Amino acid sequence: MAIPGKNPYDKYKQTEINTANQGTLIVMLYDGAIKFLNIARDCMASPKTYDKANDNILRAQDIITELMLSLNMDEKNEISQNLFSLYMYFKKRLLEANIQKSAEIIDEVIRFLKELREAWNKIAATEAKSDKNSRDQKGNFSIEG
Repeated sequence: MAIPGKNPYDKYKQTEINTANQGTLIVMLYDGAIKFLNIARDCMASPKTYDKANDNILRAQDIITELMLSLNMDEKNEISQNLFSLYMYFKKRLLEANIQKSAEIIDEVIRFLKELREAWNKIAATEAKSDKNSRDQKGNFSIEG
């Protein structure tokens, strides 16, 4: 039996999370939601695995809730307000998918999540480049007079 926290992959993943910029963390949340929804969709094929489908839909909904909580809901922030509305729509559709056992609805949400993930991935890459440039500028010094 494996001891929690002793798995090298778990340590690597924890380090990755602890050192990631915010954009990268958001991409990781999207990745998790997409992964759980793919599992849920696959489980919809058999009534025997509806409970697994339900569990994975709930996990994806929890991740979407985390995405909602990460938004800066300043009244002037139209992007955050639009994302909040999209996330609410996703949660509603996933509830419907769970009740109806509809793989098609899950596919719809996955498509939207993948599009948003790609946009956030571009933002994260820009953040990472900016972070690297600021670290490089701070790290380069000369003792020559």
